[in-house]
Amino acid sequence: MKVITAIKDMRTEILKQKGLGKTIGFVPTMGFLHEGHLSLISQARQENDIVVLSIFVNPLQFGPNEDFSTYPRDFNRDRSLAEAEKVDYIFYPSVEEMYPYVPSVKVVVQERTDVLCGKSRPGHFDGVATVLTKLFTIIMPTRAYFGKKDAQQVAVVDGLISDFNFPIELIAVDIIREADGLAKSSRNVNLIPEERQQATVLYRSLQSAKNTIDHGEQNPANLICMISEMINRESNGQIDYVEIFSYPQLKPLENLNGTIIIAIAVKFSKVRLIDNLIIQID
Repeated sequence: MKVITAIKDMRTEILKQKGLGKTIGFVPTMGFLHEGHLSLISQARQENDIVVLSIFVNPLQFGPNEDFSTYPRDFNRDRSLAEAEKVDYIFYPSVEEMYPYVPSVKVVVQERTDVLCGKSRPGHFDGVATVLTKLFTIIMPTRAYFGKKDAQQVAVVDGLISDFNFPIELIAVDIIREADGLAKSSRNVNLIPEERQQATVLYRSLQSAKNTIDHGEQNPANLICMISEMINRESNGQIDYVEIFSYPQLKPLENLNGTIIIAIAVKFSKVRLIDNLIIQID
């Protein structure tokens, strides 16, 4: 496994591998790897000749009340985990390498960002799209891997790849869950024991909604009400949102059809949890 910090060196390695006809699987991260990241790496390893993991804490996607400087970092641990997963290259550039001067051009995301988590983080996805445009150009991957847990990010990346005609296959990897269904997250450790038990209602409410859809329910408002009542009844968490949209377009629906997402965010005492279910309705 090679650790590369310079853009020109990364490009040289990628061009060499592409010249040999190798497929490139790319997993972009901000580091501090957890099981969700490792599942992306594992799938990339299975489906590609070469796996590239990027570790870059991107300042452009942090808002004024989000402290870039305190974002958790542990490169030595990340490197050990990546090596165990048989990553071929870690691209680990500095901020100065990625942004040697104030960018004269930034990507502005106009759709799929004014709902869900994006509603309270203006400009966040502009930063995500800008850094991914740079990374896609540097890595030139065959496939790029993202987790469905951040389904809004997947939707934005889908639009980015489509609108800019990147020759990249977007692979959205299923959410990794605990045995009781709770979506795995580094934030789960901040739940007190009572909250940890209550938090299972997030996934159970999504499953209940799917079961209701399977039995013929077509009205999004009824499902949102049902999910909200279940969460309020079985937990002390404060609902941030319960939403149902088309996916990946993230547009409101009067009736359920095609591919939809049911997404929820709930605030507990020290942590805000998100979860979602993407369903294909014939």
